[in-house]
Amino acid sequence: MNEIKEVMRKAPRNREIINELMKLLGARKVSDKLTDLISYSHDYWPITFQWFLKGEVPSLPDAVVFPDSIQDLIKLVKFANENNIPIYTYGGGSGVLGAAVPEYGGIVVDMKKFRNIEIYPEDMYVEAGAGVNGMALEMFLNRYGFTLGHFPQSLYTSTVGGWISTKAIGQFSVKYGGIEDMLLGLEAVIPPGEHLIIKPDPRAAVGPDLKSLFVESEGLFGIITKAYLKIWPYPEKRILLSYASPDLEDALRSVRKIMISGARPAVIRVYDKVETLKWFYMSKKAKGRVGTIIVIEGNKDLVEAERRIVEDAFSSSIPLGEEPVKYWLKNRFNVREISDYLPLGIIIDTIEVAVGWSNAINLYNDVINAIKSIEGTLIAFAHASHFYPQGVCFYFIFGGLPGKEKGVLEYYNEVWSSVMNAVIKYNGAISHHHGVGRMRSKWIKKSIGESAFNLIKRIKEAIDGKNIMNRGNMVI
Repeated sequence: MNEIKEVMRKAPRNREIINELMKLLGARKVSDKLTDLISYSHDYWPITFQWFLKGEVPSLPDAVVFPDSIQDLIKLVKFANENNIPIYTYGGGSGVLGAAVPEYGGIVVDMKKFRNIEIYPEDMYVEAGAGVNGMALEMFLNRYGFTLGHFPQSLYTSTVGGWISTKAIGQFSVKYGGIEDMLLGLEAVIPPGEHLIIKPDPRAAVGPDLKSLFVESEGLFGIITKAYLKIWPYPEKRILLSYASPDLEDALRSVRKIMISGARPAVIRVYDKVETLKWFYMSKKAKGRVGTIIVIEGNKDLVEAERRIVEDAFSSSIPLGEEPVKYWLKNRFNVREISDYLPLGIIIDTIEVAVGWSNAINLYNDVINAIKSIEGTLIAFAHASHFYPQGVCFYFIFGGLPGKEKGVLEYYNEVWSSVMNAVIKYNGAISHHHGVGRMRSKWIKKSIGESAFNLIKRIKEAIDGKNIMNRGNMVI
């Protein structure tokens, strides 16, 4: 059996837990209906799709709860801590690595009732509940002349709390940064049942930065209830540019020139020759080349200055105009492929990693070659979509039809192992923004080092000595 699947189990439903929760929170905030237990037993991890296609649900919680106040959460965490019951926090369920799977039963906490929003226009930040939907927040801000600048592909299905817990990043990250760059403060409920408040200072030097402890924590330390996030004026001007470069190395060289210049276009996406066929199909000049799309937005004077820097950096490439960018903007949230092809036995997934400029091309080549060498692979391509003066994020996409001799899960693990090992070889980060979850957990120690891994464990033990928060995740 697959090694991931072996650690999962069907949790027996504990009637006593359910009765106590109903007394504690009220019957209307607690459910043990089978439909709810199944719905909250997974996220968007392709492995869970495989289980469901076979009619299997390896892990079920004992109950799902729907709190709507800090008091509810304090009572809940105290109860769970006293009785050693695992808690799994659930936002929009858009994670792709199994971090939300209730591996040891217990209680799944749905946070979508925490959806208050308040704007502080003079101080340029917004207060948003952990359960606020991403697109709802952006639309709310736009109505008052602001933007968060955070546009993950899961924008329509993800929540503020989930963004922080997984260290999410959006498609406009070159200008606005990742969620960690936007986070000014937060509130959370932590074991054994305390309300933690980290206020939204513009900057503070008063001990360690505790809000960072919750960024990419995946629910290990507590339940995030609220976030204070930076906002920007809605951009007054936007410019769309695209280019065709002879190869990936040339395109990345042009982007690096932009990044070290200090210019910050909102979006830069570089597609390898295979994926260029998808996004630049309308342009004959892009055929056989590497396509790049760029969005520059903000203050009109700054936008024009950044346009000149971009045009200079891509002076050796062929300009392709606005059309490829408009096509991308229209289709950028379409993620149908996984659910379309899985019923046919074809597994498709994405793996995002980060690496320094000096190792970027070698890493790309090694990963693509490794995926292609695995029996059953149908497609293997990549794009680079997040950039820094120090390096780049590659987003690898693979698809395979393993056949009868090699099962889907065996093939899936083989691909993941080949990619993770290549990233570690080139001293890259095994995750850029999707997190660790249960899929990447076996590589975390090798990636960050034993001392760092042990420090995370010690922090976990200090905050959550009974290990009730997302028990089993990251193998912490």
